[in-house]
Amino acid sequence: MSEPQVRRDKTRYLYLAVIVAAVAGVAVGFLAPDLGVALKPLGTAFVALIKMMISPIIFCTIVLGIGSVAKAAKVGRVGGLALGYFLVMSTVALAIGLVVGNLVDPGQGLQLTDSAREAAAAEAAKGGESDTTAFLLGIIPATLVSAFTEGSVLQTLLVALLAGFALQAMGPRATPILTGVEHIQRLVFRILAMIMWAAPVGAFGAMAAVVGATGVDALTSLGVIMLSFYATCLLFVFVVLGPLLHLVARVNVLSLFSYLRREFLLILSTSSSESALPRLIAKMEHLGVSRPVVGITVPTGYSFNLDGTAIYLTMATLFVASATGAPLSFGEQVSLLVFMMIASKGAAGVTGAGLATLASGLQSHRPELVDGVGLIVGIDRFMSEARALTNFAGNAVATVVIGSWTGEFDRERAQEVLSGRDPFDETTLLDEEHETVSEDKVPESVR
Repeated sequence: MSEPQVRRDKTRYLYLAVIVAAVAGVAVGFLAPDLGVALKPLGTAFVALIKMMISPIIFCTIVLGIGSVAKAAKVGRVGGLALGYFLVMSTVALAIGLVVGNLVDPGQGLQLTDSAREAAAAEAAKGGESDTTAFLLGIIPATLVSAFTEGSVLQTLLVALLAGFALQAMGPRATPILTGVEHIQRLVFRILAMIMWAAPVGAFGAMAAVVGATGVDALTSLGVIMLSFYATCLLFVFVVLGPLLHLVARVNVLSLFSYLRREFLLILSTSSSESALPRLIAKMEHLGVSRPVVGITVPTGYSFNLDGTAIYLTMATLFVASATGAPLSFGEQVSLLVFMMIASKGAAGVTGAGLATLASGLQSHRPELVDGVGLIVGIDRFMSEARALTNFAGNAVATVVIGSWTGEFDRERAQEVLSGRDPFDETTLLDEEHETVSEDKVPESVR
């Protein structure tokens, strides 16, 4: 008998094209800065297309995950465990950032300019538009459907949770609705797969614009803060997350990151972790984490598990304080950073959100330091990439860890997937053979 033909994955050419496009964008930004800046709408448009798909994907995933679970206690247990884990990891990230930031003192010797002061004032104005109370009230949408039109992740999460629990309470009568949502999910992922073919264009425009606008000077003068931040992110990922993943799930962090390499590349080219959120949901299910755990952990983690943002806010705050000649005491550092960490919830994946949070935090606690934010406005995009990559890595690890803790992680299947014997379907972004909403196929441990 002849060996079965293996379907060729045409998308590997797509991601090679993304790399080439990103390099070409850097070249255009250096050689023709004005042209590079003019190409910014290409990157903006691609990220906007991805964001367009976030709400329907989150809604379908959570509704199917919760609606297929017979006991509401299961969802509450996963959600409570996830929030506890996110709080601990964010605290660890803050602590590491404080230690490295105080040791390196990256802002020493820098001086403010008038242009830096103006840029800082603009960012402070952006950050001052919201506070913690407004954030909490903003989770509630104006109408049941406005969460989808406004593009708010947390509003969509709330509506999806309510719909999932309502379907769960309906029992067998909910099966037709769940089947319909499953078909909608298949349609949404198919649209997303089509959009991904525009990734090279988006990467080209985004990289050309940022290099054209920033140039080499900012990278040279502020190299210390950038290198320190990148090193701290790597320290957190491989010294904290890596051992934790191996200890709990017996999964090698490098194998997991290799499995998610296309998502990392997408984030690197767009500087937004939100662009990879739909694919992370699909890939975590394919890896062997149950749908309820994925549906709860991933969207919630994108708003509450901001490891990279915590490190960024820590080091940027210390940098600004040192550069302006007004260093913070340890107590001031902790109180200010706790405020910033709370204020940043819900902003994950949005390019520039960390900078606005930094400016608003300084404005509310130490107004005299806000001018210093202008020192890092020029390189925030490059730091945003590391921030987004670290946030994404933290959420990927969190999903596997929480799946293991709750007994909802198929380790044998994960080994098959990570070894390449069970490849992810890049055409549909779905596990057709593993998908179902029928109660008789839901694992016993989920029921």
